[in-house]
Amino acid sequence: MNFKTPMLVATLLATTSLFATNFAAAMSDVTAEAVIENYANIAEAKYADSLTTAKALDAAIDAFLASPSDTTLAAAKGAWLASRVPYQQTEVYRFGNAIVDDWEGKVNAWPLDEGLIDYVDASYGTESDENTLYTANVISSAAIKINGESVDASAITPAFLSETLHEAGGIEANVATGYHAIEFLLWGQDLNGNESGAGNRPATDFSLTECSNGSCERRREYLKAASELMISDLEEMAANWEAGGAARKALEEAGTSGSLSTILTGMGSLSYGELAGERMKLGLLLGDPEEEHDCFSDNTHNSHLYDAVGIQNVYLGTYKRVDGTMISGASLMDLVKSKDAGVASELEADLAATVDAMQIMAKRAEAGEAYDQMIGEGNTEGNAIVQAAIDGLVKQTKSIERAITALDLGSIELEGSDSLDNPNAVFQ
Repeated sequence: MNFKTPMLVATLLATTSLFATNFAAAMSDVTAEAVIENYANIAEAKYADSLTTAKALDAAIDAFLASPSDTTLAAAKGAWLASRVPYQQTEVYRFGNAIVDDWEGKVNAWPLDEGLIDYVDASYGTESDENTLYTANVISSAAIKINGESVDASAITPAFLSETLHEAGGIEANVATGYHAIEFLLWGQDLNGNESGAGNRPATDFSLTECSNGSCERRREYLKAASELMISDLEEMAANWEAGGAARKALEEAGTSGSLSTILTGMGSLSYGELAGERMKLGLLLGDPEEEHDCFSDNTHNSHLYDAVGIQNVYLGTYKRVDGTMISGASLMDLVKSKDAGVASELEADLAATVDAMQIMAKRAEAGEAYDQMIGEGNTEGNAIVQAAIDGLVKQTKSIERAITALDLGSIELEGSDSLDNPNAVFQ
């Protein structure tokens, strides 16, 4: 299934809206406890789907490594793209739930200094004032130095990646694990700047008989280790949302108002500070293709779209699973409606408008102009389309704040961003 097809996105959203409308009609007496339970149920389903698609990616990687070719590499890339659809819809759980936020860096940290992992083009440079491991190239190095001490890198295992290499030296750019490390290994660097084209790593980089660019055996080991590690990390988080899991227990211990605050913090912080600010406005201000979330694959339009969908389906209390089944239950929208119907309707409309703006951006990307081209300096039309999505996110955050007030949850601090709040600081 091609998860990048705009028609599929439209169908998913239309189905979600239909279920939300029908369910809302039957939920005139929704309780906060029921809303919180449905929120946790949907989280459980989303992380289970993320795990399922990660396992499918792992199987595709196995097939690729068994017979490296353009065809099997394309299949592995397709599986990676498919795995991003459910995962990005989980990001709305990140900011309010400490257990998720503390864990998230294992699987979705970005941007990464790819020279830590593998060979890079000469244009990448050879050193960085901030990162001594900028071009460590662990795939071609049996030993590396971390904080001045030699470290054995002869065995590339999941434990080595997670315990030694990831964020080595306390540097966040040393991303060694998760979706984006795997993305880099499958696509390679995107050397096209704001021009057309994604990464174009040759399948022979993983061949034992026609090895290109050296160290193919270790590159194979790294890809497999990263894939296995991501599965175990997702298993951990999926279990946290099952009955009796740590994330569900944390919600229970927070009480009704605390849990509702958690839900709305996740929605508002992802909407404003993270997505509108750090992931979108910053790149638009700088015109920098490196400020692209899925920068090797040129899949950023979909990652941003499904973040927005994730925010929306938490509010609507619905989620369409990767197998096509629909989960629906007591919604935050109905709870807000019981307090202030105007605010509830306004937030519903704002969320839909943002998703519409994201769809326009995604359709433009699918038509041939990638996100890193849209944010390029001088691309007036592309810039405007990205800005429209940012504006939608900012507007819906204001409605989220009104929903917080309607539910009498007191003061909730949402994530901010200099890109939105103090743009001049970005250039200092």
